[in-house]
Amino acid sequence: MKKIFVVSFISAGYFLNAQSLGNSPYATYGIGDVKYDNTIETASMGGISTAFISDFTSSFNFANPANNANFELTSIRLEATNENNYFKSNYNDMKSTKHSTYLSNIALAFPLSPKVKMGLSYQPYSSKSYDILSTETRDGIAYNNRFKGSGTLNTAQVAVSYKIDQQFSVGARANLYFGDLYDLNEFGTSTSEYVNGYETKNKVRNFNFTLGTSYQTLNTRTDKKLTIGATATFGNTSNMTTEYINSTYRFADAAGTKTDEKTIEQKNTSSKNLLPLQASLGVGYGSENHWFFSGQIDYKKGEDVSYFGKTFDFQDTYRISAGGWYLPNYNNFRNYFSRVIYRYGAFYERGNLKLEGNSINKFGISAGVMLPFKTSSITRMSGLEIGVEIGKRGTLNDNLINQNFINFRIGFNFADKWFRKTLYN
Repeated sequence: MKKIFVVSFISAGYFLNAQSLGNSPYATYGIGDVKYDNTIETASMGGISTAFISDFTSSFNFANPANNANFELTSIRLEATNENNYFKSNYNDMKSTKHSTYLSNIALAFPLSPKVKMGLSYQPYSSKSYDILSTETRDGIAYNNRFKGSGTLNTAQVAVSYKIDQQFSVGARANLYFGDLYDLNEFGTSTSEYVNGYETKNKVRNFNFTLGTSYQTLNTRTDKKLTIGATATFGNTSNMTTEYINSTYRFADAAGTKTDEKTIEQKNTSSKNLLPLQASLGVGYGSENHWFFSGQIDYKKGEDVSYFGKTFDFQDTYRISAGGWYLPNYNNFRNYFSRVIYRYGAFYERGNLKLEGNSINKFGISAGVMLPFKTSSITRMSGLEIGVEIGKRGTLNDNLINQNFINFRIGFNFADKWFRKTLYN
């Protein structure tokens, strides 16, 4: 059984790398639509993770690798996301919908010793998948602008945590980002069979690391606990190479085969601050094995990315999150729903995009449950994870796009004692 799970973990990584993800039209800029956090557990709580140390022994925290003092079991997570986006713009009274389902996270974690814990994860970081046609007619001539984009930027992570004492822990996570992103802007008119194409190809091979620390104090008389956590991500060691081509051509057939192509301009650039400084601070308070609530603020420095031959500057962004979980009574075996973990949260994010003087902001609310398996116990928590996120992004001002979204997530966490020597036969 355990060999089957390991093989499934490797196979899932292959398909995750090959899949195509749907996203917002705002993905046309930079490295695409950043998925932020694909873990159901934290996404269902508004994204709080920096000060979240699970009360249970089966949950590994990758966002802040220091928050794994309680982790004692080998855990395998496999999660999928269904995105449903509804777009509206005052420009030509445009309305559109887009749906996509994809494998959003696989993770394997295990303890190396009572103080040292380790985890491996693989998930999409950002994506481009758009095809937008804009047509305007003047003096009987149709002017067509077509924007197309594709590609996924994935991330593979290795995290290690170390428990200094009963209150303090530290952790580190190495992050490898890899993928190819493609953008194309084609301009043509109804009076010419030739089009002008502006093509951008980005090849990303980037590495950085995250450092984390956490402090938790527990009042043994009241079972109340206070948690403080912080992380910082920095140290880019590579960059994104960009190939830009400005050319004219015509289409030989309906399939879009290019012919008579002539290059006007071609150049290569690199962006060294693709994934710049990020930092997070969180504070949480709760009752052991019963409830927990946390607030968190995240900061990300703006980056510069080459886009259609020009450098595009992104502004600094921040995100405010709040959320938590509630477990009614895990010892009530007569009522299954008393043993279910209920999660809730909300967030507001000032986006890195600023168009026509408007910041493309995002906010939403989230909820979720962890349905324990029949064999699950308070010391060996395994179960089915279900989460939902509802929110809004963008604005209708200046003919921009308002995006409403409903995201569903489902997955499981299978935890058990693996890779340990038996004391008796």
